[in-house]
Amino acid sequence: MNAADKLKLGFATTMFRAKRLFSGGRDMGKANPAAAGRVHEFTMKTIDGKDKALSSYKGRVMLVVNTASECGLTPQYEGLQKLHEKYGQRGLSVVAFPANEFGQQEPGSNDQIKQFCSTRYRVTFDLFSKIVVKGAGIHPFYKFLTSESGFNGDIDWNFAKFLVGKDGTVLARFSAEEDPLSSKVTAAIEQALA
Repeated sequence: MNAADKLKLGFATTMFRAKRLFSGGRDMGKANPAAAGRVHEFTMKTIDGKDKALSSYKGRVMLVVNTASECGLTPQYEGLQKLHEKYGQRGLSVVAFPANEFGQQEPGSNDQIKQFCSTRYRVTFDLFSKIVVKGAGIHPFYKFLTSESGFNGDIDWNFAKFLVGKDGTVLARFSAEEDPLSSKVTAAIEQALA
Protein backbone atom coordinates (compact mmCIF):
# COMPACT_ATOMS: atom_id res chain seq x y z
CA MET A 1 0.00 0.00 0.00
CA ASN A 2 1.51 3.33 -1.01
CA ALA A 3 1.42 6.56 1.03
CA ALA A 4 -1.59 7.97 -0.84
CA ASP A 5 -3.58 4.77 -0.20
CA LYS A 6 -2.65 4.84 3.50
CA LEU A 7 -3.77 8.47 3.74
CA LYS A 8 -7.08 7.62 2.01
CA LEU A 9 -7.58 4.63 4.33
CA GLY A 10 -6.85 6.73 7.42
CA PHE A 11 -9.25 9.47 6.31
CA ALA A 12 -12.04 6.99 5.55
CA THR A 13 -11.61 5.29 8.93
CA THR A 14 -11.61 8.65 10.74
CA MET A 15 -14.80 9.71 8.94
CA PHE A 16 -16.44 6.40 9.88
CA ARG A 17 -15.56 6.86 13.56
CA ALA A 18 -16.87 10.43 13.54
CA LYS A 19 -20.12 9.25 11.94
CA ARG A 20 -20.49 6.51 14.59
CA LEU A 21 -19.87 9.00 17.39
CA PHE A 22 -22.61 11.33 16.19
CA SER A 23 -25.08 8.69 15.04
CA GLY A 24 -25.02 6.72 18.28
CA GLY A 25 -24.50 3.43 16.43
CA ARG A 26 -27.05 0.81 15.44
CA ASP A 27 -26.72 -1.89 18.04
CA MET A 28 -30.33 -1.53 19.11
CA GLY A 29 -33.14 -3.55 17.65
CA LYS A 30 -35.42 -6.43 18.37
CA ALA A 31 -35.88 -9.70 16.52
CA ASN A 32 -38.79 -9.53 14.11
CA PRO A 33 -41.00 -12.59 14.78
CA ALA A 34 -42.39 -12.33 11.23
CA ALA A 35 -38.84 -12.82 9.91
CA ALA A 36 -38.16 -15.98 11.94
CA GLY A 37 -36.19 -18.50 9.94
CA ARG A 38 -35.85 -16.26 6.89
CA VAL A 39 -32.03 -16.29 6.93
CA HIS A 40 -32.17 -19.97 6.02
CA GLU A 41 -34.11 -19.20 2.83
CA PHE A 42 -31.10 -17.63 1.09
CA THR A 43 -28.52 -19.36 -1.07
CA MET A 44 -25.16 -17.61 -1.41
CA LYS A 45 -21.99 -18.12 -3.44
CA THR A 46 -18.94 -19.28 -1.51
CA ILE A 47 -15.58 -17.61 -2.07
CA ASP A 48 -14.91 -20.44 -4.56
CA GLY A 49 -18.09 -19.63 -6.52
CA LYS A 50 -20.17 -22.61 -5.38
CA ASP A 51 -23.79 -22.28 -4.26
CA LYS A 52 -24.31 -22.79 -0.54
CA ALA A 53 -27.77 -22.75 1.00
CA LEU A 54 -27.80 -20.95 4.34
CA SER A 55 -30.24 -23.64 5.43
CA SER A 56 -27.12 -25.80 5.81
CA TYR A 57 -26.53 -23.80 9.02
CA LYS A 58 -29.84 -24.87 10.58
CA GLY A 59 -29.20 -25.88 14.16
CA ARG A 60 -26.07 -23.69 14.32
CA VAL A 61 -25.62 -20.11 15.49
CA MET A 62 -24.21 -17.79 12.79
CA LEU A 63 -22.20 -14.60 13.14
CA VAL A 64 -22.66 -12.82 9.79
CA VAL A 65 -20.00 -10.17 9.06
CA ASN A 66 -19.32 -7.92 6.07
CA THR A 67 -15.54 -7.74 5.72
CA ALA A 68 -12.76 -5.89 3.90
CA SER A 69 -9.02 -6.47 3.48
CA GLU A 70 -7.76 -2.87 3.51
CA CYS A 71 -9.73 -1.38 6.40
CA GLY A 72 -8.51 -0.09 9.74
CA LEU A 73 -10.78 -2.76 11.23
CA THR A 74 -9.32 -5.61 9.13
CA PRO A 75 -7.45 -7.00 12.18
CA GLN A 76 -10.89 -8.10 13.42
CA TYR A 77 -10.33 -11.15 11.20
CA GLU A 78 -8.08 -12.36 14.01
CA GLY A 79 -10.87 -12.07 16.57
CA LEU A 80 -13.37 -13.72 14.24
CA GLN A 81 -10.96 -16.63 13.77
CA LYS A 82 -10.60 -16.95 17.56
CA LEU A 83 -14.40 -17.07 17.91
CA HIS A 84 -14.49 -19.78 15.26
CA GLU A 85 -11.85 -21.80 17.11
CA LYS A 86 -13.44 -21.32 20.54
CA TYR A 87 -17.10 -21.85 19.65
CA GLY A 88 -17.09 -23.76 16.36
CA GLN A 89 -17.30 -27.16 18.01
CA ARG A 90 -20.15 -25.87 20.19
CA GLY A 91 -22.20 -24.80 17.18
CA LEU A 92 -21.06 -21.32 16.03
CA SER A 93 -20.41 -20.61 12.36
CA VAL A 94 -18.65 -17.36 11.49
CA VAL A 95 -19.64 -16.40 7.94
CA ALA A 96 -17.90 -13.52 6.15
CA PHE A 97 -19.17 -11.55 3.18
CA PRO A 98 -16.47 -9.33 1.64
CA ALA A 99 -17.81 -6.00 0.36
CA ASN A 100 -16.31 -2.93 -1.30
CA GLU A 101 -18.86 -0.24 -0.40
CA PHE A 102 -16.81 1.59 2.24
CA GLY A 103 -13.78 3.49 1.00
CA GLN A 104 -13.18 0.84 -1.68
CA GLN A 105 -11.37 -1.17 0.98
CA GLU A 106 -12.09 -4.55 -0.64
CA PRO A 107 -10.91 -4.04 -4.24
CA GLY A 108 -9.57 -7.55 -4.83
CA SER A 109 -11.07 -10.54 -6.58
CA ASN A 110 -12.49 -13.49 -4.65
CA ASP A 111 -9.22 -15.38 -5.21
CA GLN A 112 -7.18 -12.45 -3.86
CA ILE A 113 -9.47 -12.11 -0.83
CA LYS A 114 -9.23 -15.84 -0.08
CA GLN A 115 -5.43 -15.73 -0.39
CA PHE A 116 -5.19 -12.67 1.86
CA CYS A 117 -7.43 -14.18 4.55
CA SER A 118 -5.67 -17.53 4.59
CA THR A 119 -2.10 -16.24 4.56
CA ARG A 120 -2.44 -13.09 6.67
CA TYR A 121 -5.02 -14.20 9.26
CA ARG A 122 -5.10 -18.00 8.80
CA VAL A 123 -8.88 -17.82 8.38
CA THR A 124 -10.62 -21.20 8.40
CA PHE A 125 -14.21 -20.01 8.88
CA ASP A 126 -16.59 -19.72 5.93
CA LEU A 127 -15.84 -17.01 3.36
CA PHE A 128 -18.38 -16.08 0.71
CA SER A 129 -18.06 -14.26 -2.60
CA LYS A 130 -17.84 -10.50 -2.59
CA ILE A 131 -21.30 -8.90 -2.56
CA VAL A 132 -22.94 -5.47 -2.27
CA VAL A 133 -24.18 -4.78 1.27
CA LYS A 134 -25.46 -1.20 0.87
CA GLY A 135 -26.95 1.07 -1.78
CA ALA A 136 -27.53 0.35 -5.45
CA GLY A 137 -27.30 -3.36 -6.20
CA ILE A 138 -27.57 -4.44 -2.55
CA HIS A 139 -27.75 -8.23 -2.32
CA PRO A 140 -31.22 -9.53 -1.29
CA PHE A 141 -29.68 -11.18 1.79
CA TYR A 142 -28.33 -7.87 3.07
CA LYS A 143 -31.53 -6.09 2.04
CA PHE A 144 -33.35 -8.53 4.32
CA LEU A 145 -30.86 -8.08 7.18
CA THR A 146 -31.01 -4.28 7.03
CA SER A 147 -34.74 -3.79 6.39
CA GLU A 148 -36.74 -6.77 7.67
CA SER A 149 -34.78 -8.55 10.41
CA GLY A 150 -35.80 -6.18 13.22
CA PHE A 151 -32.26 -4.80 13.36
CA ASN A 152 -32.88 -2.41 10.51
CA GLY A 153 -30.70 0.36 9.13
CA ASP A 154 -27.97 0.61 6.54
CA ILE A 155 -24.61 -1.04 7.13
CA ASP A 156 -22.37 1.77 8.37
CA TRP A 157 -18.95 0.27 7.68
CA ASN A 158 -16.91 -2.90 7.23
CA PHE A 159 -17.23 -5.53 9.98
CA ALA A 160 -20.84 -4.90 11.03
CA LYS A 161 -22.09 -8.10 12.69
CA PHE A 162 -25.44 -9.92 12.86
CA LEU A 163 -25.97 -12.82 15.26
CA VAL A 164 -28.40 -15.40 13.89
CA GLY A 165 -29.98 -18.10 16.05
CA LYS A 166 -30.17 -21.82 15.36
CA ASP A 167 -33.61 -21.37 13.77
CA GLY A 168 -32.47 -18.63 11.36
CA THR A 169 -33.85 -15.70 13.36
CA VAL A 170 -31.64 -12.61 13.68
CA LEU A 171 -31.02 -12.16 17.41
CA ALA A 172 -28.64 -9.20 17.64
CA ARG A 173 -26.67 -6.66 15.65
CA PHE A 174 -23.28 -5.26 16.61
CA SER A 175 -21.52 -2.22 15.24
CA ALA A 176 -18.47 -2.46 13.03
CA GLU A 177 -16.23 -1.20 15.82
CA GLU A 178 -17.48 -3.78 18.34
CA ASP A 179 -14.58 -6.17 18.86
CA PRO A 180 -15.64 -9.74 18.02
CA LEU A 181 -14.10 -10.85 21.33
CA SER A 182 -15.87 -8.21 23.45
CA SER A 183 -17.94 -9.41 26.37
CA LYS A 184 -21.02 -8.01 24.64
CA VAL A 185 -20.54 -10.24 21.58
CA THR A 186 -19.35 -13.34 23.43
CA ALA A 187 -22.20 -13.14 25.97
CA ALA A 188 -24.74 -13.00 23.14
CA ILE A 189 -23.05 -15.96 21.42
CA GLU A 190 -23.03 -17.98 24.66
CA GLN A 191 -26.73 -17.26 25.18
CA ALA A 192 -27.58 -18.24 21.59
CA LEU A 193 -25.62 -21.49 21.93
CA ALA A 194 -27.25 -22.45 25.26
